[in-house]
Amino acid sequence: MSTIYDFSALDLNGEEQALDAFRGRVLLVVNVASQCGFTPQYAGLEALYRDYHAAGLSVLGFPCDQFGHQEPGDEAAIRDFCTTQYGVTFPMFAKIEVNGPDAHPLYRWLKGEKPGVLGTEAIKWNFTKFLVGRDGQVIKRYAPTDKPSALKDDILRACEADT
Repeated sequence: MSTIYDFSALDLNGEEQALDAFRGRVLLVVNVASQCGFTPQYAGLEALYRDYHAAGLSVLGFPCDQFGHQEPGDEAAIRDFCTTQYGVTFPMFAKIEVNGPDAHPLYRWLKGEKPGVLGTEAIKWNFTKFLVGRDGQVIKRYAPTDKPSALKDDILRACEADT
């Protein structure tokens, strides 16, 4: 059985980051974009990260340019935007694809573990969120329209759960 800890991804500096480094933490994995109508959710994601990091939460941002070309910048531009516009301090990764034949293996796994509405696996838009428990298993998938603040109860339950 696979867990999120079996995967790795490049961070914004181009360094390979094993997700095993987050073992034992609750993870909120989000495909993000800088020029999307949902981009203001960065503020809510950062608030969750700051409020619940000590309780065991890590937010992981994965930029993606597959939806309306809303993440056109390179990694340096993404880093600059996230830090200057939203004060993002949670881990951000290099731009990936979340759908199609070149979808990152992590996203192929996430979609298979928690399909969307009517069992569809495809990510529908930016800011789709996956909550992963301390055991590395996907707990829940959230739509792009689900605001980060609406996830607090689920995050708290996951943080309080034993592994």
